[in-house]
This record gives sequence, C-alpha cells and structure tokens, in this order.
Amino acid sequence: MRTYPPRAAVVNLLLGVPAVVPVWLLWYFAVNWPLKALGWTVGEPTENDGPLPWLVLAGPLVLAFTALWWLANDGLRRRSGRGRGYWSLSVALTLLPTGVIIAVP
Repeated sequence: MRTYPPRAAVVNLLLGVPAVVPVWLLWYFAVNWPLKALGWTVGEPTENDGPLPWLVLAGPLVLAFTALWWLANDGLRRRSGRGRGYWSLSVALTLLPTGVIIAVP
C-alpha cells in the first residue's frame, strides 16, 4: 500500500491558507441565498444586493483557486501513482486551515 506523498501534504496545507477566502465566499453565498430560500438558515439582515454581485466577484476567484488547486494536485497525483484516496486526503488537508480557524477562537 502506498502512502500519501509528503510533498503533496505540504502543498495542500500551504494551498489551504489562501483557500480560507474562497471557502468563506462560498459559505457566505450559500447561507444568504440557496439555504435561506429553503428556510435552513437566517441570512445576513443587511444583505440586499442579491446574488449577482457575489457571483460576479466571487465566481472568478473561486474558479481561479480551484484551477490552481487542481493543476497542483493533478501533477502530484500522477507522480505518486495514487488514485481516489489521494483526492479525498488532498481536499481534507486543503480544508484543514479553515477548520482550524473555525475551531480555535
């Protein structure tokens, strides 16, 4: 059984630091529009611009980060020879800094 490459772990943890911004933007969008429309959350009371400005501003940022993350991990995965387990661990390591920020006051 092959282990997760240490270089990939470092790359994903480092990519996780700037990933805090796209993750927050996606969460803010989800809370204020689709989840609020379903009645699952209470949105920001001062948010009255609608979702279009968020899609125009946050969309390219999230897409650019996702493309950067994918390109970095695709090359590392090919060199390591790992399959599905590589991607789930890469996502978890990338989200780890965001989880730490949420958990640690």
